[in-house]
Amino acid sequence: MKLSFGLQAAEATPFKIRHNDSNAVYLLSRQLQSIFLEIPDHRPIVFVCIGTDRSTGDALGPLVGSKLKKYTYSDIFVSGTLDEPVHAVNLGDSLRDVQRDYFNPYIVGVDACLGQLTSVGSVQLGLGPLKPGAGVNKELPPVGDIHLTGIVNVGGFMEYFVLQNTRLSLVMNMADMMAKSIYAALINAKRIAVFAKPSSSPVPRFDQ
Repeated sequence: MKLSFGLQAAEATPFKIRHNDSNAVYLLSRQLQSIFLEIPDHRPIVFVCIGTDRSTGDALGPLVGSKLKKYTYSDIFVSGTLDEPVHAVNLGDSLRDVQRDYFNPYIVGVDACLGQLTSVGSVQLGLGPLKPGAGVNKELPPVGDIHLTGIVNVGGFMEYFVLQNTRLSLVMNMADMMAKSIYAALINAKRIAVFAKPSSSPVPRFDQ
């Protein structure tokens, strides 16, 4: 597996890994860390986690947001949780709120998506914004300087119903892996302090 994804690669191929790979958290953390290290300290990193708890497949983003909120008391900046989801109706307002509340934020878009059968269960990290709603024929504003997406089910036919009938177990496991990876990357890039609430599993640490 070639791990050459970086902030300066103008046309970099998205980094992609299975969520249940034994080294998934470590490998995704390294990719995220390499990007976070390039972001000036004065720019806050804000995670806009898109989706709704009314659809199993589309709950991936809010689940990631809620898990990130539990890691620390205040250090991780998140828009979009299970309690306060960011979805098609309020996405524009939520993005305006982020720009109002944070000076020159570096935005990481987080969302579920549909893909090929062989890719279901994979997580992708790519440069540039994600386009929420594309899989269900909705025109929504693009989100993120970079994006992190989880392929939760098969696309191409009746996408709305496919998202509704996605296995909760898969979505929960993917959200857990994505949140752990983000948290580890932020710590190792020295973007948050290590004063997290108690966790059932340790955060991986590694040299830069």
